[in-house]
Amino acid sequence: MNRLVIATSASAVPMGAQVYEEQVASRAADALSSTGGSWRVDRFIARSLRSTLPGTARVPVGRLARAGRRERAVLGRLLYPGGVLVHRMDLGLPPARAEVLTMHDTVAWRFPDEGARIASAGDELREAAAVICVSQHTAEDVAEMFGVERLHVAHLGIDERFDGAEPLSMTERESLGITGRYVLHAGGATQRKNLEGLAGAWERLQDAVPDVTLVLSGPPHPRRDGLFRELPRALRVGRLPGGMLPRLMAGASAVVVPSLYEGFGLPVLEAMAAGAPVVAARTSSLPEIAGGAAILVDPTPDSIAEGVRYALSAEFDRDAAVAAGRARAAEFTWERSLRIHADVWRAASGGDRPAGSLIA
Repeated sequence: MNRLVIATSASAVPMGAQVYEEQVASRAADALSSTGGSWRVDRFIARSLRSTLPGTARVPVGRLARAGRRERAVLGRLLYPGGVLVHRMDLGLPPARAEVLTMHDTVAWRFPDEGARIASAGDELREAAAVICVSQHTAEDVAEMFGVERLHVAHLGIDERFDGAEPLSMTERESLGITGRYVLHAGGATQRKNLEGLAGAWERLQDAVPDVTLVLSGPPHPRRDGLFRELPRALRVGRLPGGMLPRLMAGASAVVVPSLYEGFGLPVLEAMAAGAPVVAARTSSLPEIAGGAAILVDPTPDSIAEGVRYALSAEFDRDAAVAAGRARAAEFTWERSLRIHADVWRAASGGDRPAGSLIA
């Protein structure tokens, strides 16, 4: 029997990477069994030495981030069972003898507030049996930055809760403080999310759209608070329960994704699946994921403001944009993603190094 261990880190605030981890882990066994062969799939969930989060092993997270290549390899041999294929979905975890790696992005090497840079990342990526990237852009980024050749692109899928989500009722919107039309930004608040650009755009839009509210959803963050606290009609609603976000997107006049860098850009597809027009920055992976179904803008206040103004105007064909967005979102399924994952796992479990194609 072949054995696959999916290695992830426990997270108190699940974001896009954790959505990917849970979707792949929950579907891995079925994806492998559907093509024959006998497989056992297990989880390895690392947590820090003092963490109260659920997990299967405690790992010295801080030390690992600073450790050299050899120390990380030794710890990996101690933590993972022998004779198995490990799919390491967090580069911060120690490497395994035989492994597949997932790379969502290279943000730690590009932005100072995106976590620790793993010094041995290049060596570990090159030594892996294969590296799965969530977008063509990330694959090209990883190839250029680390000189990795065995790259495979497997786009993310969309949670079914977003597909045709029902907008929030008036009572539900009012409970959040939302009245009338609104534009939504949903996500984090790190530097690459370009909230500065969005705040500047919203200042410029005050006279053009006096009846519209900018709603900001995401975990509490001092950058978001500082930028939007004093802006008129900018409403921070915090991190919402999982079932509420799709419905909040469904009722938005537009969803704006102004990021400087995204490894994938899941909110673009989630908004499209929910039936909202999307205004997205013309940066990194966002044009690839939007596929022509979004209003693309430069990540500057003026350009973001113009894109949002157009999405709210009478001249904008909202029905056509929503239809195009739904059609684009329908192309991204977890079943398709898992077929690519399963092909990589089967090849790697046989001792092969799957030849990457950079094709999704």
